[in-house]
Amino acid sequence: MQCQKCENTAVYTRKYSGESLCSECFSNSILRKAAKTISKYKMIKNDELVVVGVSGGKDSLVLLSILKKMSETHNFRIIAVTIDEGIPGYRDEALEIVKSFCSKLDVEFRTYSYKELYDVTLSESLELRDEEKTTSCSICGIFRRRALDHAAEELGANVIATGHNLDDSLQTFLINTLSGDSNKIGWMSPGSDSKQIRKIKPLAEIYESEIVFYAFTNNLPFQTEPCPHMNEGIRTEIREFLNSIEDKHSGIKNNMYRSIIKISEVMKDSSFKEKRICTNCGNQCTGKICAVCNMITDLKKERS
Repeated sequence: MQCQKCENTAVYTRKYSGESLCSECFSNSILRKAAKTISKYKMIKNDELVVVGVSGGKDSLVLLSILKKMSETHNFRIIAVTIDEGIPGYRDEALEIVKSFCSKLDVEFRTYSYKELYDVTLSESLELRDEEKTTSCSICGIFRRRALDHAAEELGANVIATGHNLDDSLQTFLINTLSGDSNKIGWMSPGSDSKQIRKIKPLAEIYESEIVFYAFTNNLPFQTEPCPHMNEGIRTEIREFLNSIEDKHSGIKNNMYRSIIKISEVMKDSSFKEKRICTNCGNQCTGKICAVCNMITDLKKERS
């Protein structure tokens, strides 16, 4: 089968559009999609420093590769940051992959650990938590977001970029809907209009399966071992459910994503909460005490 953009042999068929593409044309289409998303939401401005959250998985390494290429022709800088949760035998492999890849791309690389920032690793947290009230993902998510904020502030960055893809957005929407947490639906825009450090998702309009193929066809290294705690929540079940529907009805994920963004925009104002300062650590939050301090306090209670 011939590529519909050139005369080379097609290696990928995009079912929802009917396109058959060779490796080069497919890769270029992904680059254009990411660039279009960045432009549409005005994600990165001239001379800004972007902290790229790099876990060592496919999404974050594809994001790093794409932003590195864009930074060479556009006026912005990038630094890769990896957060070490403290999961024995899992994060060690990822750190080596990221370190080697950053060296190859000539990108500055920094690591920040939960242990250094919170005096507790994720594994230690899981031993202390009340399993009926707190999942591993809820602890990790709270700690990771603050760790990236800390890294950006310390490095003087203007933007934090993460590798969340289209599938991630659909899953998060359904998780928030099923859990009754409708406020978070108003926060689902791929860009951020924050006056402080902006948080962006340049891959938010790209299927997870296409990111996987981009990584393979461009020989990008990435950690294939999944997080040992990934099946604790409902996300895996939702991922499988959405994939099964997409298999039968190509393009339905794109349709759902467009609807989610419209719903998010409508709910944005009602979801807004005025920022306050945490009385314990001084970071911004929406209550008297931030989620991180609340989490650490609860864990310390369990420890004592």
